[in-house]
Amino acid sequence: MENSSAIERLKRFTPLVWVMLVGNFFVRASYYMVWPFLAVILYENYGLSATEVGLLLTVSATFAVFLGFYTGNLADRFGRTKMLYTAVFVGVISFSLLAVAESLWLFATSVFLACLPRTLWDAPSKALLTEELADAKDRELALHLLYFLVNVGAALGPLYGLWAGLNGEQFSFIYTGISYIGLLLALLYFKPKLSEAQTFALQSAAQSVPKFAKWLGILRKDKVFLIVLIATTLVYLVYAQCDSSLVQYLTRAEVPDLAWLISSLIIANSSVIIVCQFPLLHLMRNWRIENRLYAGGVILIISQVMMALNDVHNIWGWIAAMMVLSLSEAIMFTNINVYIDRLAPDNLKASYFGAAGLCSLGYALAPILGGLILDFYSGMMLFIIMTLVSITALGFYRIAELKPKTTAEAI
Repeated sequence: MENSSAIERLKRFTPLVWVMLVGNFFVRASYYMVWPFLAVILYENYGLSATEVGLLLTVSATFAVFLGFYTGNLADRFGRTKMLYTAVFVGVISFSLLAVAESLWLFATSVFLACLPRTLWDAPSKALLTEELADAKDRELALHLLYFLVNVGAALGPLYGLWAGLNGEQFSFIYTGISYIGLLLALLYFKPKLSEAQTFALQSAAQSVPKFAKWLGILRKDKVFLIVLIATTLVYLVYAQCDSSLVQYLTRAEVPDLAWLISSLIIANSSVIIVCQFPLLHLMRNWRIENRLYAGGVILIISQVMMALNDVHNIWGWIAAMMVLSLSEAIMFTNINVYIDRLAPDNLKASYFGAAGLCSLGYALAPILGGLILDFYSGMMLFIIMTLVSITALGFYRIAELKPKTTAEAI
């Protein structure tokens, strides 16, 4: 992508697009100040085992995933902004409760609620981006920029947390709640003022969106999309081990300077993505989307082999493996979104992105699967299994590429 072209595309971004981009940055920065330490808090403050921590996170995330599948269709039918307001409101409540909860049941309930905002926000926000930006290349740039800013936030959040001494402190969750308040105010201020003709056009488009039961029938017939969902779910399962299971593994191994190491891993992850994402976009600009995913998948496999072979106390080995994983992530994550955007019909964008949210079952299942493997086997076995899962995911992407395409528009 040429610089002049990118600048012209940025000028076409509407104020609402910038609200979603910048708002995500601030929310994610405050989120990563504290959320990676959730497993540590549950272990040290409440004495939960690896399996119990995994079960709590898995049940919470699984409910959020299925809710997002349903609310994506609702967003297409009743309006994207209404769902965004709901997401930020739940974010304010849940993270505020996490900051002040003193009992295990209230803290666990707050964890459950805190899994909802990201799911409620994801599909409507991406659909609104496509609604605000008519050009496909503008949308692709917006999706890349969204992921870039999220990772800038993820890099700066732990740095601020270390500087302020907030890492591992429960009350730090209040900063994420405050960020959601700011995002809500920005959404209200920059809400698009539509003419009567525009309002009528949106209402007409919404009426053409099938209800949930009919949408399920359409989805069952889109075989290519379903295979892509399976592959992406497996990919997310692998990446998610570094959010939950790796932290538990390092905690139970009593690795020295644990808070520093966890923050360093998060910063390494985000820094590689920040530095490499747009050079990789330029390098792969003429590659087919499938070839980009294959390249990312191969690098993902290498990262899992490195983690399987790394000694648990070798801090720099973990950081190196995380940097390789992050290179894979920089390639795969935004290109998965671009791939889904290309597969989805215009009137079903939020529904398709909502269905793609089912891939987050990989994230939801990761804590319980990882916890069980850690309790009954070892960290090495965890990453050997994740290596095999990564290879399987690449196989499914290949099957999707070879299968004749049938879009929902043709059904």
